[in-house]
Amino acid sequence: MSVLHPDLLTTEGDGAVPVRFVGPDGPFDGWAEANGFKGRPGQILSVPNGQGGFAAVLVGAGERFDPLSVRALPARLPPGLYRLEAEPEVARQAALAFLLGAYVFDRYKVRPDRDRVRLVAPEGMDVESARRIASACALAREMIDTPAADMGPLQIETIAREIAAASGASVAVSTGEALLEENYPAVHAVGRAAAPHRAPRVIEIGWNLDRADLPLVALVGKGVVFDSGGLDIKPAAGMRNMKKDMGGSAHALALGRLVMQAGLPVRLVVLVAAVENAISADSFRPGDILSSRKGLTIEIGNTDAEGRLILADILTRAGEHSPDLTLDFATLTGAARIALGPELPPLYTDDEALAADLLEAGRAVGDPLWRMPLWPGYRAALETEIADLRNDSAGWAQAGSVTAALFLQRFAPTTGAWAHMDIFAWNPRARPGWPEGGEAQALRACFEMLSRRFAAR
Repeated sequence: MSVLHPDLLTTEGDGAVPVRFVGPDGPFDGWAEANGFKGRPGQILSVPNGQGGFAAVLVGAGERFDPLSVRALPARLPPGLYRLEAEPEVARQAALAFLLGAYVFDRYKVRPDRDRVRLVAPEGMDVESARRIASACALAREMIDTPAADMGPLQIETIAREIAAASGASVAVSTGEALLEENYPAVHAVGRAAAPHRAPRVIEIGWNLDRADLPLVALVGKGVVFDSGGLDIKPAAGMRNMKKDMGGSAHALALGRLVMQAGLPVRLVVLVAAVENAISADSFRPGDILSSRKGLTIEIGNTDAEGRLILADILTRAGEHSPDLTLDFATLTGAARIALGPELPPLYTDDEALAADLLEAGRAVGDPLWRMPLWPGYRAALETEIADLRNDSAGWAQAGSVTAALFLQRFAPTTGAWAHMDIFAWNPRARPGWPEGGEAQALRACFEMLSRRFAAR
């Protein structure tokens, strides 16, 4: 499991080079002017000390400094030790951004020993908490970045067991044909075409469950380790990055680890369905009618709308715990990207207080969400003549992310608030601090919301 290098953030500041954030109004000295440094966002200028080193580094802050821009520094600064010159709260936010930007996925490359860009922890920063948050994001990103051949259902189960063991949590796993015996028929149907060593499974972590005095939080994640589209096979371009289709499970596990490490006063259930949507003689078909754990039948219009099927079973299972709060994460629809692009995940909930708390938490930590409507007028698009509902909404509704969320709402727990996040979990554009590949989205926002709601209990 991924952890960041422990010396990236240090409390030892001797010899650290100051990093100064400078806006368009300066101040500028002759060196800055000679090098065309105007304080624009993205500009970086090293100021020599006359002895072969640096006296300072100037970073363009623009009209309004965004601490998240510090994600770019680990990729752009020369190796060495640095300290941020900024107001304490801004410096603390920027330091966490620095840790997020230090992530590198180099599992399959020769890894020569190299010096690192390191940062002195700002005054008043909870270093261990920052490391845990950054490591959780790195875990999610590393799981997403790892090719499907090395991140199958068994590997997700192994990671879940390691997370649970570290916090003394319980783990229960149902695999293969046992899914039918234990009433996860939709999970079984989606994953049954995979090779035996990549058999589908439902993984459930339980923590603090003997504490009936504490509220219960359920985290649910879609874990499609590779999505061929099934018999409704994807084109090559659409299949290329489908190793990331387990991003929801990576987020649920990483957030669950954070909750347990922080010791939040809650009972916690983490539920992941890990499957491969493969193609074989035993694949589920368009026109099939599947059973679900809830007892509702589902007509299959498209085998590439499989994520909502496995979520239906594990959301139902989450409801059997009578949770006070349920959060689910899924790389569910391309329609979400058409609506909001790759950087802004849609948030769906019918609970006004939860929506407000999540949006405010996202703004506070620079992990944005955008609320989308559970528009009741589109529920009719899920109706079908021969089953309780269909997995591909009728074309007239058009709003594919909305109708997918409405499908999940039919299975979501009803004992407490529920929110669904249709994440992309991927950076399609490479830039310093945001390499192309896996990305953690809504994870820090959700942890901030949970910390605010429950830490003071």
